[in-house]
Amino acid sequence: MRESDQTIHRAAWLYYTHNLRQEEVARVLNISRASVAGYLRKARERGVVTVSTSTELFRQSALARQLEDRLGLATVWIVPDDSSFPPAMEIPFVAANAFLSLIGPGTRIAVAWGRTVYHIADAMETADLKGVTVSQICGNLGAPYDYRPDQCTMEIARRLNAEGINLYAPLVLSSEDLAGALRHEDVVDRQLASIATCDIVLYSVGGVEADSHIVSCGALPAEDLPELHRQGATGVIGGQLIDRGGLWMDCPYNRRVISADLDDVKRIPIRFMVVIENEKHDALNAALRGGFATHLVISEELGKRLLAG
Repeated sequence: MRESDQTIHRAAWLYYTHNLRQEEVARVLNISRASVAGYLRKARERGVVTVSTSTELFRQSALARQLEDRLGLATVWIVPDDSSFPPAMEIPFVAANAFLSLIGPGTRIAVAWGRTVYHIADAMETADLKGVTVSQICGNLGAPYDYRPDQCTMEIARRLNAEGINLYAPLVLSSEDLAGALRHEDVVDRQLASIATCDIVLYSVGGVEADSHIVSCGALPAEDLPELHRQGATGVIGGQLIDRGGLWMDCPYNRRVISADLDDVKRIPIRFMVVIENEKHDALNAALRGGFATHLVISEELGKRLLAG
């Protein structure tokens, strides 16, 4: 993308996505207000201003192309370290706009949970898409915890004027027998099985550390971590532990979880993964090895670490 075209996209991104005034855009880009007005006019004329406003800007880097080739991904969006806003603030906006560009009337969406997914929902523009469903892929957490699966599902459904389908079951049961029995209940079994028929899944990958969501929410006891690490636990997908190779772990914790079968998740054609924290490098690597992403939104720093191996 030529430098002049980049400026057009950046101006449109700041003005339409971040709602900056023209004079604020001018200060960020170090150009005149008159130039901003001209760039915005060109953006409208070229069709840059759409539901996926200027996300093309984040797809055009050499790093994105290299990662697509190296990892076999359909599309990578890279938020540069020198972006107008810190990557942690910018990534949810990029992800929300890119996600909207991939859905349409009748799309069946699966959604996981966590801070990243909720921030994407919060950054998402409203849309009125006919026949869209948004399904929760894993059981729920206790009321005091923020960014619960049901919250993430219903907020995205609200933004899209879609039907939200919650999974009315706990994420983790007290015993394997109880979890097995609940999975075989008709309403739970049908909803979990339906995840494989979705068109797109929106999620992140969690870490397996003492300060990770799965521990802080009480789902996984911190005292279990040393043994799980010894067994190779590296990431969390839909509340379930995966090992370094991206494989589901056959462990007591996973056998007590109510969540979609990870093989069913991998049958979803578009697996839209978003990672904000650079510290999740190992967890993301595991998710990529396991085939959990076809589309990826990350920071430049994390992209460089992935490319370096």
